[in-house]
Amino acid sequence: MSQEEIKSILESYRTVAVVGLPRDPDKAGYRVAQYLQSVGYSIIPVNPFADEVLGEKSYKSLLDVPETIEVVDIFRPAEDVPAIVDEAIQLKKRVGSPKVVWMQLGIVNEEAARMAREAGFTVVMDRCMMREHKRLRQEKPNS
Repeated sequence: MSQEEIKSILESYRTVAVVGLPRDPDKAGYRVAQYLQSVGYSIIPVNPFADEVLGEKSYKSLLDVPETIEVVDIFRPAEDVPAIVDEAIQLKKRVGSPKVVWMQLGIVNEEAARMAREAGFTVVMDRCMMREHKRLRQEKPNS
């Protein structure tokens, strides 16, 4: 995935469902979601063990989220990703979105990526949304 494609995603989509968003502020998933929220993204926690994270209602699964999701940001082990992509595909068939499946840094699942691409998603693997956003801001002074 090119830097231009990453830039397009980060500038075009503002609503992010964070699957596996932990309640623990010391975990990377929490810090990334908190950062995204602080720079204007709408964060939708997806964590079956939390009622609320970062002041936002948490949902048990992607299929339970009543609002429009643009990006599915995944903080789950690689072996869990196909089931998450399957939910994203079902949601897309039902409401026309999400548009992007983003597997965070260290998460790679080629089979899930293939499934998502075949369903019309843009796929990002093994990249951190926060790092990519910060890199983009450094390239654009006064942001």
